[in-house]
Amino acid sequence: MNKFPDFEGLAMFAKVAEERSFVRAAQTLGVSVPTVSRAVSRLEQRLGARLFNRTSRQLALTDFGLRLVESAARIYAEAEMAEDTARELATRPKGLIRLAAPMDFGTRWLAPILPDFFELFPEISIDLHMSDAVVDIVGDGFDAALRIAVLPDSSLVARRLAPVDRFILAAPAYLKQYGVPEHPRELTAHHCLGYAYRARQDVWRLRNSEGKEEVISPSGSLRATNSQALVPMALRGLGIIELPEFLAHDYLVDGQLTPILPDWTLPTGALYFVTPSARSRPAKVEVLADFMMARLSNPVWRRRN
Repeated sequence: MNKFPDFEGLAMFAKVAEERSFVRAAQTLGVSVPTVSRAVSRLEQRLGARLFNRTSRQLALTDFGLRLVESAARIYAEAEMAEDTARELATRPKGLIRLAAPMDFGTRWLAPILPDFFELFPEISIDLHMSDAVVDIVGDGFDAALRIAVLPDSSLVARRLAPVDRFILAAPAYLKQYGVPEHPRELTAHHCLGYAYRARQDVWRLRNSEGKEEVISPSGSLRATNSQALVPMALRGLGIIELPEFLAHDYLVDGQLTPILPDWTLPTGALYFVTPSARSRPAKVEVLADFMMARLSNPVWRRRN
């Protein structure tokens, strides 16, 4: 005999005893009458004793059934309570979120808004992993990630938060000393600072209003895996830099860096909130996604004067 308890049979027996009817028990449980009848018969056969005395007009518990019904009802009630608790945990924003974000974006724009999130959702905690390297969200066990890309990974579920433009910039001192490039091809004669963590290779793809494209491989004295590490060189007038607007914003506002090649643009990317799957996404991740949309869909760096 199977040693695993017949929980289904016990639950259906308890419900029939409560309703005093196989038909009403089946209706309450949302199953067919034959399903309930078979479950009770199976339990009787397993236990070796009848649970009900049945007639065409009456259903009554046997002495054996009377001794068992209280325990069966308790098992059924505890199972319902366990499901209710699990359902509440799944729908209530609570628990740990493992979140990945780019280093520069995370320190400049994400970290300052997190205190507001924790005030709204005190039962949520976040394990924040910041790196410019693209992490494997599924393989590394992340619940969500912020990504900045032209197109997100199609194997993931991506929610677009805001567009992200990119600029070619230089300090006024650099332009005064070396001149202002008028065409992308002229960049090959300039000191250009390179960013190592690019999706494919370190190139600048510029396009004008006529659709003509120029591809430039930046060459200079410094190449780094972090864009912010290149900024001091650019501010000192030692090179031309390409930056996303969320990093360029502060330097453009105070005039420390100046955009060049105004007739040419780099591909516009976007900031995405990315998760492994949209199915059965926990409430804690849903509220984080909504918070990011509310706070980052109209960011400061997009508000043109």
